[in-house]
Amino acid sequence: MLAIFKREFKSYFTTPIGYIILAAFYFFSGLYFWAIYGSGIPQVEYVISQLLSVSVFLIPILTMRLMSEDRRQKVDQVLLTSPVKLTSIILGKYFAAFAVFAMCFIPTIIFEIIVMSYVSVNIFTFLYALLGILLLGGALISIGMLVSSLTESPVISAILTLVINITISYMSAIAQMINVEWVSTAVSKLAFIDMFTNFGNEYFSLPDVIYFLSIIVAFLFLCVRALEKRRWS
Repeated sequence: MLAIFKREFKSYFTTPIGYIILAAFYFFSGLYFWAIYGSGIPQVEYVISQLLSVSVFLIPILTMRLMSEDRRQKVDQVLLTSPVKLTSIILGKYFAAFAVFAMCFIPTIIFEIIVMSYVSVNIFTFLYALLGILLLGGALISIGMLVSSLTESPVISAILTLVINITISYMSAIAQMINVEWVSTAVSKLAFIDMFTNFGNEYFSLPDVIYFLSIIVAFLFLCVRALEKRRWS
């Protein structure tokens, strides 16, 4: 798994993708911090909340090549016939993408340190918000990986993932339009982007953490199954 992780992580910075994603996140992080802190609100968790929409649009770029590029270049044949476990391949690729995503929020830590030097803040509110966005990003990355495993085209993978992310973003509104109660309830449960707001509270919510981890595990399992099917086809 470590070899796969190193290969994938390095690939983000041997191409412009990694730099584009980090530059975009750092730009919007600084812009939101300047606007929020400049308006007299010393709460960096608001910056993290604003970065949610940025994550929805940039994660498809982060995941579009994870599986589809290997398939397009026929490199996946080497991986599928190697003695490496499929789970190790998936986890190596997943953690590489997640590591890049986590790097996008380094400025928020710096912002929190700056704010703490001037005013008294509740550090746990910031940590919960940071945990929430990382879990949410991890869930969206796992979904993007599954989509990427189903196509040879990185562009198609990015477009489909973006459509799914936007659909998830508006899932609550879709649920409210459904008149059948049990269907509406079921659809609202899929609006896990809305659950990110729970991490803005000043307490640790274990059920929300388990919910996001369950989504991550479920989609990574589906990725393994997709690779397994191709291995034996």
